[in-house]
Amino acid sequence: MTHPLIPQIIDLAVPLAESLGLEVVGAVFQTNHRPPVLRVDIRNLERDTGLDDCEQMSRVLEAKLDETGIIPDAYVLEVSSPGISRMLSTDREFISFKGFTVTVTTSEPHAGHKEWTGQLVGRDNEAVHLSQKGRAIAIPRSLVTRVQLTERQP
Repeated sequence: MTHPLIPQIIDLAVPLAESLGLEVVGAVFQTNHRPPVLRVDIRNLERDTGLDDCEQMSRVLEAKLDETGIIPDAYVLEVSSPGISRMLSTDREFISFKGFTVTVTTSEPHAGHKEWTGQLVGRDNEAVHLSQKGRAIAIPRSLVTRVQLTERQP
């Protein structure tokens, strides 16, 4: 369940990220830690996301959060890149990572497999589409539990 402050935090973070040539790809507020941890994942739109990107975003976001007082108590801010182990969920991510190698996990076997690795072709209302060595594979969305970027080759 998303913390109720996340939409407000994202509304603050997105224009800050855009001004730095970055994109906010997610945020989580972990209140089960003491102090709570706010993690914001960013991506550089031009090149691989680096430590400098995370540091710049951390500085401007921390200043803005302190200025607005959205989080009244002490917290830890972590700004990071989602990295290669990233799970795909939004339509935009499926478009952005077209052609990348992904692993699709299903809730039950489809054509004898519960895990498929291949080049992401796309996703529509019915299926997640992969290419395995030039062979088109359509995995029904109703069976898909996870789609994750991977370094493994199909």
